Amino acid sequence: MSLEGKKLGFIGTGKMGSALIKGICNAGLFSPSGVYASDLYEPSLDELKQSAGVNVSTDNAATVINSDIIVLAVKPQILKKVIAGIKEDIGSDKLVISIAAGVKLADIEREFNEGTRVIRVMPNIAATVAEAASAITQGSNASKEDAEDALAIFGSVGSAIQVPENLMDAVTGLSGSGPAYIFPVIEAMADGAVYEGLDRKSALVLAAQTVLGAAKMALETETHPGELKDMVTSPAGTTIRGIKVLEEYGIRSAFMQAVIESSNRSKELGK
Repeated sequence: MSLEGKKLGFIGTGKMGSALIKGICNAGLFSPSGVYASDLYEPSLDELKQSAGVNVSTDNAATVINSDIIVLAVKPQILKKVIAGIKEDIGSDKLVISIAAGVKLADIEREFNEGTRVIRVMPNIAATVAEAASAITQGSNASKEDAEDALAIFGSVGSAIQVPENLMDAVTGLSGSGPAYIFPVIEAMADGAVYEGLDRKSALVLAAQTVLGAAKMALETETHPGELKDMVTSPAGTTIRGIKVLEEYGIRSAFMQAVIESSNRSKELGK
C-alpha cells in the first residue's frame, strides 16, 4: 500500500477532525506516533493526546513539516487564513486533503503555490464509530495514487467513493449533513414507543438498532429500498398503517427538501 511509512497530519481538531483522527487510529491505518494534529484550542489537543496518543501542537507549521499527508479540517470561513500560514511549507512531496464544506478545488489550489497536490473530501461525523460515508474528488495536480490514498484513509472509517467535483455539493447535502436528519428520526420513533408505555432506554436502543439494521439491509442486499419496504408491509397490517401516516405528513418531500436545501447552502459557502 502506498500509505506505508507515511505520516498523517490534521490541522483542526474540532468535532469532525477529532472524530476522523480517532477513527483512523482505531482502524490501525496509521499508528498514533505517525499522526500529528494542531489547533489553537488546547483543551481539544489535550483530550486527543490522552485518548488517541497522537502528537499535538498549537503550531500548524510543525504539523505540516512532520507530515506527508495533511488534512485541512477547518471551517470554510477560515480556510484561506490557515493556508496562508502553511503554504510555504507545502512542497510537491506533500498531499493536501481539504474537508472544508463547499470550497472548490480551484479555489483551494489558487491559495497554494503552483503544483500543490490537493484532494477534496466530504466525510461525515459517523467516522467516530467507523461508519462514515465519504466522497472524494481529486485536484488538477493530484495523481491516481493520491486519490487511492485518500480513499484508503477515509475508507478505513466507513465507506468512501470517488465522484466528480460538480456532485460534491449534493454529497454534502446527503451524507455530510445526513446524520443530523436521522438523529431526530431515532428520537421521534423512541418518543412514540415511550408514549405507548416503553421505557426511554429500551425505546432508544430499539429505534437506533432498527435504523442501523435497515441501513445494513439496504447496503448488503443491494435491493431497492422500495422492495425492502414491501417485504415488511403486509396487506392491512401494522406497517402499512404507519406508512400511510408518514406519507400523509410528507416524509419523502421533507427528506428530499432537506438534502436539496443543505446542498444549496454548500454552494453558497463555496462562493
